Amino acid sequence: MDAAQQEATARARELQRNWYGEPLGALFRKLIDDLGLNQARLAGVLGLSAPMLSQLMSGQRAKIGNPAVVQRVQLLQELAGQVADGSVSAAEATERMDEIKRSQGGSVLSNTTQTTSTSGAPTVKRVVREIQSLLRSVAAAGDIIEAADSLAPAHPELAEFLRVYGAGRTSDAVAHYQHHQN
Repeated sequence: MDAAQQEATARARELQRNWYGEPLGALFRKLIDDLGLNQARLAGVLGLSAPMLSQLMSGQRAKIGNPAVVQRVQLLQELAGQVADGSVSAAEATERMDEIKRSQGGSVLSNTTQTTSTSGAPTVKRVVREIQSLLRSVAAAGDIIEAADSLAPAHPELAEFLRVYGAGRTSDAVAHYQHHQN
Protein backbone atom coordinates (compact mmCIF):
# COMPACT_ATOMS: atom_id res chain seq x y z
CA MET A 1 0.00 0.00 0.00
CA ASP A 2 1.47 3.33 -0.99
CA ALA A 3 1.49 6.47 1.16
CA ALA A 4 -1.65 7.92 -0.45
CA GLN A 5 -3.59 4.70 0.20
CA GLN A 6 -2.35 4.58 3.79
CA GLU A 7 -3.45 8.18 4.31
CA ALA A 8 -6.88 7.50 2.80
CA THR A 9 -7.31 4.44 5.02
CA ALA A 10 -6.29 6.38 8.13
CA ARG A 11 -8.73 9.16 7.20
CA ALA A 12 -11.54 6.62 6.64
CA ARG A 13 -10.87 4.99 10.02
CA GLU A 14 -10.92 8.37 11.74
CA LEU A 15 -14.25 9.17 10.10
CA GLN A 16 -15.56 5.79 11.25
CA ARG A 17 -14.40 6.55 14.78
CA ASN A 18 -16.31 9.84 14.67
CA TRP A 19 -19.45 8.34 13.12
CA TYR A 20 -19.62 4.94 14.84
CA GLY A 21 -17.54 5.38 17.99
CA GLU A 22 -14.67 3.22 16.73
CA PRO A 23 -13.25 1.98 13.44
CA LEU A 24 -15.61 -0.52 11.84
CA GLY A 25 -12.89 -3.16 11.66
CA ALA A 26 -12.67 -3.22 15.46
CA LEU A 27 -16.45 -3.01 15.89
CA PHE A 28 -17.10 -5.85 13.43
CA ARG A 29 -14.33 -8.02 14.94
CA LYS A 30 -15.97 -7.64 18.36
CA LEU A 31 -19.32 -8.71 16.92
CA ILE A 32 -17.68 -11.68 15.19
CA ASP A 33 -15.96 -12.75 18.42
CA ASP A 34 -18.85 -12.04 20.80
CA LEU A 35 -21.51 -13.69 18.65
CA GLY A 36 -19.40 -16.55 17.28
CA LEU A 37 -19.75 -15.49 13.66
CA ASN A 38 -17.49 -15.48 10.65
CA GLN A 39 -17.26 -12.54 8.24
CA ALA A 40 -19.59 -14.13 5.70
CA ARG A 41 -22.30 -14.75 8.32
CA LEU A 42 -21.92 -11.21 9.70
CA ALA A 43 -22.23 -9.78 6.18
CA GLY A 44 -25.37 -11.85 5.64
CA VAL A 45 -27.00 -10.74 8.89
CA LEU A 46 -26.20 -7.10 8.16
CA GLY A 47 -27.40 -7.31 4.56
CA LEU A 48 -24.02 -6.42 3.10
CA SER A 49 -21.97 -8.23 0.50
CA ALA A 50 -18.82 -9.90 1.82
CA PRO A 51 -16.60 -7.57 -0.27
CA MET A 52 -18.41 -4.49 1.12
CA LEU A 53 -17.93 -5.74 4.70
CA SER A 54 -14.25 -6.31 3.94
CA GLN A 55 -13.88 -2.78 2.53
CA LEU A 56 -15.52 -1.28 5.61
CA MET A 57 -13.36 -3.35 7.96
CA SER A 58 -10.12 -2.47 6.17
CA GLY A 59 -10.89 1.23 5.92
CA GLN A 60 -11.10 1.21 2.12
CA ARG A 61 -14.64 2.51 2.56
CA ALA A 62 -15.60 4.81 5.42
CA LYS A 63 -19.39 4.95 5.59
CA ILE A 64 -22.24 2.48 5.76
CA GLY A 65 -24.59 4.02 3.24
CA ASN A 66 -27.75 2.13 4.15
CA PRO A 67 -29.48 3.26 7.38
CA ALA A 68 -31.06 -0.19 7.75
CA VAL A 69 -27.58 -1.71 7.95
CA VAL A 70 -26.55 0.82 10.61
CA GLN A 71 -29.64 -0.12 12.59
CA ARG A 72 -28.78 -3.82 12.27
CA VAL A 73 -25.25 -3.08 13.54
CA GLN A 74 -26.78 -1.38 16.59
CA LEU A 75 -29.11 -4.32 17.19
CA LEU A 76 -26.19 -6.75 16.94
CA GLN A 77 -24.16 -4.66 19.41
CA GLU A 78 -27.05 -4.79 21.84
CA LEU A 79 -27.40 -8.54 21.31
CA ALA A 80 -23.66 -9.07 21.86
CA GLY A 81 -23.94 -7.23 25.18
CA GLN A 82 -26.85 -9.44 26.21
CA VAL A 83 -24.90 -12.57 25.30
CA ALA A 84 -21.91 -11.27 27.27
CA ASP A 85 -23.97 -10.58 30.39
CA GLY A 86 -25.73 -13.93 30.13
CA SER A 87 -29.24 -12.59 29.64
CA VAL A 88 -29.45 -14.20 26.18
CA SER A 89 -28.34 -17.77 25.42
CA ALA A 90 -26.38 -18.75 22.32
CA ALA A 91 -29.49 -20.44 20.88
CA GLU A 92 -31.59 -17.32 21.49
CA ALA A 93 -28.84 -15.19 19.94
CA THR A 94 -28.92 -17.28 16.76
CA GLU A 95 -32.69 -16.86 16.56
CA ARG A 96 -32.43 -13.10 17.20
CA MET A 97 -29.75 -12.74 14.51
CA ASP A 98 -32.16 -14.31 12.03
CA GLU A 99 -34.80 -11.76 13.09
CA ILE A 100 -32.27 -8.93 12.74
CA LYS A 101 -31.35 -10.18 9.27
CA ARG A 102 -35.01 -10.06 8.22
CA SER A 103 -35.60 -6.59 9.70
CA GLN A 104 -36.26 -3.88 7.17
CA GLY A 105 -34.61 -1.11 9.14
CA GLY A 106 -35.37 2.26 7.61
CA SER A 107 -36.35 5.12 9.85
CA VAL A 108 -35.45 4.51 13.47
CA LEU A 109 -38.98 5.40 14.52
CA SER A 110 -40.82 3.52 11.78
CA ASN A 111 -42.63 0.23 12.15
CA THR A 112 -43.51 0.72 15.81
CA THR A 113 -46.63 -1.38 15.25
CA GLN A 114 -44.47 -4.47 14.79
CA THR A 115 -43.82 -4.71 18.53
CA THR A 116 -46.92 -3.60 20.34
CA SER A 117 -48.93 -4.49 23.39
CA THR A 118 -52.42 -5.90 23.11
CA SER A 119 -53.79 -2.35 23.23
CA GLY A 120 -51.89 -1.53 20.05
CA ALA A 121 -49.48 0.88 21.79
CA PRO A 122 -45.73 0.41 21.36
CA THR A 123 -44.18 -1.57 24.19
CA VAL A 124 -41.86 0.14 26.66
CA LYS A 125 -38.96 -1.97 25.39
CA ARG A 126 -39.61 -0.88 21.79
CA VAL A 127 -39.76 2.80 22.75
CA VAL A 128 -36.57 2.47 24.83
CA ARG A 129 -34.78 0.81 21.90
CA GLU A 130 -35.89 3.61 19.59
CA ILE A 131 -34.57 6.25 22.00
CA GLN A 132 -31.28 4.36 22.32
CA SER A 133 -31.01 3.96 18.58
CA LEU A 134 -31.56 7.67 18.02
CA LEU A 135 -28.96 8.65 20.60
CA ARG A 136 -26.44 6.08 19.38
CA SER A 137 -26.91 7.10 15.78
CA VAL A 138 -25.43 10.52 16.58
CA ALA A 139 -22.82 9.67 19.23
CA ALA A 140 -20.84 6.82 20.70
CA ALA A 141 -21.52 5.68 24.27
CA GLY A 142 -18.35 7.36 25.55
CA ASP A 143 -19.38 10.67 23.97
CA ILE A 144 -22.87 10.38 25.50
CA ILE A 145 -21.40 9.75 28.96
CA GLU A 146 -19.05 12.70 28.50
CA ALA A 147 -22.03 14.90 27.58
CA ALA A 148 -23.95 13.59 30.60
CA ASP A 149 -21.03 14.41 32.89
CA SER A 150 -20.84 17.97 31.59
CA LEU A 151 -24.62 18.43 31.98
CA ALA A 152 -24.85 16.86 35.45
CA PRO A 153 -24.23 19.95 37.60
CA ALA A 154 -26.95 22.04 35.95
CA HIS A 155 -29.28 19.31 34.68
CA PRO A 156 -28.94 16.11 36.75
CA GLU A 157 -32.16 14.56 35.38
CA LEU A 158 -31.04 15.01 31.79
CA ALA A 159 -27.59 13.62 32.63
CA GLU A 160 -29.18 10.54 34.19
CA PHE A 161 -31.41 10.11 31.13
CA LEU A 162 -28.40 10.25 28.79
CA ARG A 163 -26.42 7.76 30.87
CA VAL A 164 -29.28 5.25 31.15
CA TYR A 165 -30.79 5.54 27.69
CA GLY A 166 -27.82 6.62 25.62
CA ALA A 167 -25.04 4.50 27.04
CA GLY A 168 -26.82 1.84 29.10
CA ARG A 169 -28.31 -1.56 28.37
CA THR A 170 -31.90 -1.81 27.16
CA SER A 171 -32.96 -3.88 30.16
CA ASP A 172 -31.59 -1.24 32.56
CA ALA A 173 -33.36 1.55 30.67
CA VAL A 174 -36.68 -0.35 30.72
CA ALA A 175 -36.31 -0.94 34.48
CA HIS A 176 -35.45 2.77 34.95
CA TYR A 177 -38.54 3.81 33.01
CA GLN A 178 -40.81 1.43 34.89
CA HIS A 179 -39.38 2.54 38.25
CA HIS A 180 -40.11 6.19 37.45
CA GLN A 181 -43.66 5.39 36.33
CA ASN A 182 -44.56 3.95 39.75
